[in-house]
Amino acid sequence: MEQLTPTPLLFFIFLLIAPTLINADTDPAQADALRVMYQSLNSPGQLTKWSSNAGTDPCGENWKGITCSGSKVTEINLPSLGLSGNIGYQLTSLTSLTTLDISNNNLGNQIPYNLPPNLQRLNIAGCGFSGTLPYSISQMTSLKYLNAARNQMIGDLSDMFGKLSSLSTLDLSFNQFTGELPESLSLLSSATDMYLQNNQFSGTINVLADLPLKNLNVANNRFTGWVPSRLKNINLQKDGNNWSSGSAPPPPPGTPASGGGNRNRQPSGNGSPSSDNSNDGGKKSGVSGGAIAGIVISVLVVGAIIAFFLLKKKRSRKTPADIEKTENQPFAPLASQPQGVQEMKSVQASSMPDTKAFEIPPSAINLKPPPMERHKSFDDNDFSAKPVAPKKVTVAPTNAISYSIADLQIATDSFSADNLIGEGSTGRVFRAQFEDGKVVAVKKINSSALPGHLSEDFIDIVSDVARLRHPNVTELVGYCSEHGQHLLVFEFLKNGSLYDFLHLSDEYSKPLTWNSRVKIALGAARALEYLHEVCSPSVVHKNIKSANILLDSELNPHLSDCGLASLVPDADQELDNNGGSGYSAPEVSMSGQYTIKSDVYGFGVTMLELLTGRQPFDSSRIRSEQSLVRWATPQLHDIDSLAKMVDPALKGLYPVKSLSRFADVIALCVQPEPEFRPPMSEVVQALVRLVQRANMSKRTVGNDQVSSLRPEEYEEP
Repeated sequence: MEQLTPTPLLFFIFLLIAPTLINADTDPAQADALRVMYQSLNSPGQLTKWSSNAGTDPCGENWKGITCSGSKVTEINLPSLGLSGNIGYQLTSLTSLTTLDISNNNLGNQIPYNLPPNLQRLNIAGCGFSGTLPYSISQMTSLKYLNAARNQMIGDLSDMFGKLSSLSTLDLSFNQFTGELPESLSLLSSATDMYLQNNQFSGTINVLADLPLKNLNVANNRFTGWVPSRLKNINLQKDGNNWSSGSAPPPPPGTPASGGGNRNRQPSGNGSPSSDNSNDGGKKSGVSGGAIAGIVISVLVVGAIIAFFLLKKKRSRKTPADIEKTENQPFAPLASQPQGVQEMKSVQASSMPDTKAFEIPPSAINLKPPPMERHKSFDDNDFSAKPVAPKKVTVAPTNAISYSIADLQIATDSFSADNLIGEGSTGRVFRAQFEDGKVVAVKKINSSALPGHLSEDFIDIVSDVARLRHPNVTELVGYCSEHGQHLLVFEFLKNGSLYDFLHLSDEYSKPLTWNSRVKIALGAARALEYLHEVCSPSVVHKNIKSANILLDSELNPHLSDCGLASLVPDADQELDNNGGSGYSAPEVSMSGQYTIKSDVYGFGVTMLELLTGRQPFDSSRIRSEQSLVRWATPQLHDIDSLAKMVDPALKGLYPVKSLSRFADVIALCVQPEPEFRPPMSEVVQALVRLVQRANMSKRTVGNDQVSSLRPEEYEEP
């Protein structure tokens, strides 16, 4: 009986802690994401109750700023807490998160690509973010509020708003965005408040004309043209731009009165009379303009026929000298009006039988050479003008710095061998440090990689590369084109390449953990997904290999040489001569033709390197094991063989199921037939699911340190 006396007390204690045990059931993947976020924020003390230890529970322990519904995290509110670092790389696991507010913290660098997918409110204002908006925002179909104001974001605003029909508030003010407003802004059918002030936007604001806006601020930009009449009836702030004065001209024939993507939308109720009148006027002007054009062309055709017969009669009485004088002057007025020639093409096509009948007489043959000579002269002038003045003006990169040769020579110590950090198929790469302490990587393009006919297009290439903005793509900082030299300046990533980590590590180097390898694979996959499926037109990399995956201080991957494949005409030969052997897809070896599917193959080979620690081709091994793909592919679905293939540097510390899923992705990517390889978006999703299921943070201690569990214990529940 004495042994039973503690029973009521124990029962009472159980009743006290039972609610805690019941509520402490945060979704494991979401708890992992928050623990990684805490580590990435440098484990700040102001985030009370937060912890990076496995088993801690955000919902049950009431972590600061975290709101839950059941086991799901629904809100993260951490504004103005003086946080630093970054917000982690597992945020896509937070599938129930509707609100993310990290505004007014010190979270510089670029916004993570992998944001929670189902957000309704996203506030990242005042965090010091650079780069541009990540493309993952374009998939947030539930997003209603987006505030990215007071950051340092630059470059053109991407055409990424087509699916955000629920977005009501967009604030991009006080950044450094440039270029014209993207057409997809016209699809924000719920937008009522838009703040674009204090940027460097240019062009017109016609794409905003049909939106149901109540408040619009476009002050202090570089906008031109006229303010659409529909926007004059709202709370509009527009000072500090280069608006055109006077009344807006009528639209061209056959075009709508207001710009934007919703061109078939009817005028809204506000101000509809004036809008309708303007539309009617546009239609009338279009009809009358067409009628006038038809009359003018008819008169010209009749006049030409009459002039032809008169000229024929005069020529019969002229001497050869007179004819020579006449041939030097015919159709001079028409030559000065080339647009008229273009407008008459359709009429000439319909009247072709008649004009041919008039060209039959021999006297008409004398009329042909002068127009042909003038036509040739006009074309020559036109083509010569394109690469010289107009082309260079329009394609000059706006978000890349133009460096001088002298600046780069000083920064690289005259491109000394001591500063050589790499050599690729297009040139050597040097470390450069400027007087202000800024360190960059300078790629000196080989003259053989940039033939004369491409040298004139170098600025176009620079512009194309400068437009590639993604957290996992190496950022172009600037360029130099002087004295026949062509150089590209990129951000410097001090941890070198993935190839160095896997194959050149010495005894003092820390090997990559399994967590880091999966993280690198996922980041590189997202870079390729961006190039293949977000960029328009798609960008084929053509040189996917571990040497082109650079790692920053936190081992985040950055894909280099993006957009530079055009510098090497015979890319397949060049790559094989520069360490590319083992990465080329079978179809490339046979035809030399690269596609996005050949990039997928190269990515699969890179994943094999991460898995095995082996090089794609190693002549020092026995013949059957020299080709990594040929040796590894038959063993990818055999769990026993797979365990023997794993990089010995991992020392058996990896989750077996995660390893198996990783191998499944590899097997799909290195399929011999390109049509059976998956698109990179599917590869990304497979790797994301792998991360979510693996719950890797539960098996780590501190910053990516693998726990001492035995391999058989290092398994998923």
